[in-house]
Amino acid sequence: MKEKLIFTFLTRSKKVRMRLQDKLKELKDKPVALLATNFYNFETLHGVLMAASNCHSPLILQLTRSSIEYMGLPVAYQMARAAIELHEVEAWIHLDHGDSFELAARCLEIGFDSVMIDASEKSFEENITITRRVVELAKKYDACVEAELGYVAKLGQSSKKTGFTEPEEAEVFVNKTGVDALAVAIGTAHGFYEQEPVLDLERLSRINKVTRVALVLHGGSGIPHSTLSAAIKLGICKINLATEIKNIFVKTLKGVLANENEIDLRKVFPVATNAVTSLVTEKLKVVNGLQIL
Repeated sequence: MKEKLIFTFLTRSKKVRMRLQDKLKELKDKPVALLATNFYNFETLHGVLMAASNCHSPLILQLTRSSIEYMGLPVAYQMARAAIELHEVEAWIHLDHGDSFELAARCLEIGFDSVMIDASEKSFEENITITRRVVELAKKYDACVEAELGYVAKLGQSSKKTGFTEPEEAEVFVNKTGVDALAVAIGTAHGFYEQEPVLDLERLSRINKVTRVALVLHGGSGIPHSTLSAAIKLGICKINLATEIKNIFVKTLKGVLANENEIDLRKVFPVATNAVTSLVTEKLKVVNGLQIL
């Protein structure tokens, strides 16, 4: 593989990092969680890591298939790994919503600390089969695996459709697949909400009792801080943040460009990057139990 030949010597940092699966276990019974932030270019990557550095907080950096295709897998991975070292932050690189075994394999081969295999839209048995296959592969790399069970509306999908995670199915799924983390459907959706979401926290509590793995909340953008804190206390160990990062970066950049004729990207981008840092700093305080509004 071309990616392997070019970047093998750079794929893993010489620093010893706690495995993400171990970090998630450590947080399981604590009132704190890991914030998992998507990045889309150097500016958003720098913005989230500046926040983590300022807060002395661990962080998960996430890449989706579309971001990988936009930047190229070797470039996106190496940029993230180099930035982690530069900022001296405890951080992990994670594949978000991996939609195939092949993509998960490519990410593991190049050095990702964790991968998500999302077969949630397939049948329950198919989801188990695909997920178990990725779990077995990830063992060779000592990597973490996240899966999803239930319906969490993706961008462009109807948020009116329901398909909450059933505790009994979650227990079977975790036992049969051996995943380290499970994204659950309890009332969230990807993207912005038309109205404030009401999460089924009682369902979350029941899932937590029967699975005992790290539970993940997707669709974290726009959820009130108090609700996030309540979810963390009931077993959520990882909270995903993506839409708000894109939104604040683009809106801030538009505001800058609308009011001046500056064409030097090195002067206009930092303003938007700083806005990302402020947003993520606020979220990190929430997931670390330092701020509840």
